[in-house]
Amino acid sequence: MIVNFYGQAFIKAQFGDTVVAFNPIAKESDAKTTRFGADLCLVSADVPEANGLEAVTYANKTPFVMAGPGEYEKAGIFIRGISSGGVDGSINTIYTMTLDGINICHLGLLKDPNLPVEAIEDLGSIDILFVPIGGGQVLGPKEAAKVVAGLEPSVIVPVMYENDDNLKAFLKEASDGKETYVDKLTVKRKDLDGKAGEVIVIKADI
Repeated sequence: MIVNFYGQAFIKAQFGDTVVAFNPIAKESDAKTTRFGADLCLVSADVPEANGLEAVTYANKTPFVMAGPGEYEKAGIFIRGISSGGVDGSINTIYTMTLDGINICHLGLLKDPNLPVEAIEDLGSIDILFVPIGGGQVLGPKEAAKVVAGLEPSVIVPVMYENDDNLKAFLKEASDGKETYVDKLTVKRKDLDGKAGEVIVIKADI
């Protein structure tokens, strides 16, 4: 599986010919975005930073869209959307799915750090966790580190931060200087064996 990060909470995960887009950035956002064709598009919140369907409708691909809590299945991939607290009391959807034998969880634009016990149970075992850390409309660095500690993922990928200060604050809490930096994340199931809470920072490709 190959994972790219395009800023904000925008993630592309690809296995073979299957392309999954999490929270693509809309043209109405002030943030820069990119375009590619996706098979699946998962939208955590109805805001320009995450609902840019047009960004992942490209060439001959029009994605199947998931935009809220529930259970979905497409192309043999099972996806669960779990309700959580977004900014100003709005609903944020956390998505979990298994791709190439790897359990992926994207916390979306999570603002409320107090996840219900049942939500944590529904998330189950997490191999790769995408966590927002930038504060404002999402978790702050310290809040994000606490949420991550409670979920115990194998690998942690921070997203949704606009400056290095937020990233440094999160890394101080979550990795103690032992993080890894990559341009893109290429990972197989066997690569995750034995990992516990490893932080990987993917360079934003924007």
